Amino acid sequence: MKLTRRTILGATASFPFISTARAAGGEVIIATTGGLMTNSLQAHFYKRFEAQTGIKVRAIAIELPDQWARAIAGARSGNVPFDVVTATPPDLIQHANLLQPLDCAAMPGIVANALPGSCMPSGIIRTVGGMALTWSKKAFPAGGPQSWADFFDVAKFPGPRSLPDTGDRDWWVPLAALMADGVPRDKLFPMDVDRAYRKLDTIKKDVAAWWKSGDNSMQILRGGDAVMSMLYSSRAVPLAKSGEFDFTWNGAIRDTGNWAVLKGGPNTANAIKFLDFFVQDPSEHLPFSNEVSFDSNNKEAAAKVPAEERRFRPSYPANYDKLVIADYAWIAADRAKLRERWISWLTK
Repeated sequence: MKLTRRTILGATASFPFISTARAAGGEVIIATTGGLMTNSLQAHFYKRFEAQTGIKVRAIAIELPDQWARAIAGARSGNVPFDVVTATPPDLIQHANLLQPLDCAAMPGIVANALPGSCMPSGIIRTVGGMALTWSKKAFPAGGPQSWADFFDVAKFPGPRSLPDTGDRDWWVPLAALMADGVPRDKLFPMDVDRAYRKLDTIKKDVAAWWKSGDNSMQILRGGDAVMSMLYSSRAVPLAKSGEFDFTWNGAIRDTGNWAVLKGGPNTANAIKFLDFFVQDPSEHLPFSNEVSFDSNNKEAAAKVPAEERRFRPSYPANYDKLVIADYAWIAADRAKLRERWISWLTK
């Protein structure tokens, strides 16, 4: 395997150059959340990757907290369990020591097809969405909530709420609470955590369900256990298309899913080859994006989105301007404290 040398963040390192020629075989182990995401990746990317490279994809369905727990344990024992992992932006910072550096300039698929700035020293953008306020149109036939302030206003918008407790996004709900309490977007970070939890205290008794997964979040709304919730836009969009629910991009927290490669994994070269492959072929990214209701990382696919679909896409300018982009470096630095505070509040 040929090595190239690049300088990233002031340090010189060696990186594998991955040929685009068909590989002799082997496998790549990819960890991602299950359900719709895994099924859509299988249909549009994994099968084609196998056919074109001869590399077998072994897909592992796992939630992010468990993925990182296993990755950390594997790094300590010298038995790294995965090759490609799913990473949030704070994960790329917090777990940088576990991740294989990427030489984006040496990856021809990335250079030719990826969105500008979407390849970083420790990962590439996979999908982009948002954590959006979603509500039942049956509960609010005259018009639903349009802001996090409305979500917290149980007098104007009565009924039980639902919120996420996913184990890896313990800053989402406090951030929404700060917006509900009137903090301007440019003043959200560093987060005033005490203020956020004072605001959360006012709504806690009205939260009927804490969802653990995307499927769970939809079941709660469809079952009538809550009249509104914070949802992945990938779940809010199909609910809205059903005609029974609606959502707003206003104040939605941008949710970026990234691919990253674990350092010392069993198939590092194949993992980097998969990342380079993933960003290619807009004809596959377009149906993939439609299925998962996320934007994906191919620079030609966005221009092919039909006009009637644009309201559902976070990167469409009218929607993107409404998104809140977090200070991921601050979150990564304070992750342990944020998690401890969340668990303490939720269980008391």
